[in-house]
Amino acid sequence: MYSIKSIYLRIGEAFTNLKFTQNPVQLYEPISYTLNLGGKRLRPALVLMSCDIFGGDIEKAVHPAMGVEIFHNFTLLHDDIMDNAPLRRGNKTVHQKWNANTAILSGDTMFVLAYEYVAKTDPALLPEVLDLFNDTARKVCEGQQYDMDYETQADVSIPEYMLMIRLKTAVLIACSLKLGAILAHADKTAAEKIYELGIELGLAFQLQDDFLDAFGDTAKFGKAIGGDIATNKKTYLYLKAFELAKDDMLINLSKYVSGNPIPIAEKTEGVLKIYRKLKIDEITRLEIETHHARAMEILHSFHFAPEKTSELTNLMQEMLGREK
Repeated sequence: MYSIKSIYLRIGEAFTNLKFTQNPVQLYEPISYTLNLGGKRLRPALVLMSCDIFGGDIEKAVHPAMGVEIFHNFTLLHDDIMDNAPLRRGNKTVHQKWNANTAILSGDTMFVLAYEYVAKTDPALLPEVLDLFNDTARKVCEGQQYDMDYETQADVSIPEYMLMIRLKTAVLIACSLKLGAILAHADKTAAEKIYELGIELGLAFQLQDDFLDAFGDTAKFGKAIGGDIATNKKTYLYLKAFELAKDDMLINLSKYVSGNPIPIAEKTEGVLKIYRKLKIDEITRLEIETHHARAMEILHSFHFAPEKTSELTNLMQEMLGREK
């Protein structure tokens, strides 16, 4: 079995050897820039790890795994345009460094490149691989649309939010695990089961991100705390607080998100105070643990030898304890 470290090294080597030096430079340079900004490269790691667990040859999964990562970065590039985000991983976003038109076109090209790499697989498996990737790509776009809709939608329920993060975040993590299983020639039942593990893991992963945005350590998290609060983003924490708040607490919470000018520091401090009184931190942690436990239960249902899944178990723990 491969260690997490060796899998990340293999992925790093693959991306180091990925060069876009062709013309037009203005199209390909932003792609190289984006793919070299760093990031965890978690999704391709999950592809290779799943392939390894099911007894496959990870070298045959490297190109499809790269395709998943290129697709993920394409979504980030376009998300940054939609959010008008100035920074990505501590560096200027593509639309800030170049312009929005360049970012759109380079992103579109990354989408094509993602398919090219995903398609570099066993021809016998290609229809199943492309069906999975097509379904995932469509669902991620659906999730992004829901996310944008919720910015202006007055009433968003927690089930609606959970559906949104399932589509926007969890399905790509689930796709990564199922892709690895398919490339290892796992049977359909096993591939579907590892997909459901990925959904639960992805939900926990996004909820952890929501949690860290409110209660994380800025120095460890790698970005300012309270960004979601400042923008009134309808996260699990926000929605749970409005579900539980009553009387004066509800009035105060509504005041903070009313749109009236309130200094960001004051707003963040006030909302966090309400969150703590309502025990939103504890409730969110419990929800994260619930989804993680479901993921672990699915993993245990395979009845693999412990040494076969120990690295995946460690990675799952690392995902939920991550600080950047």
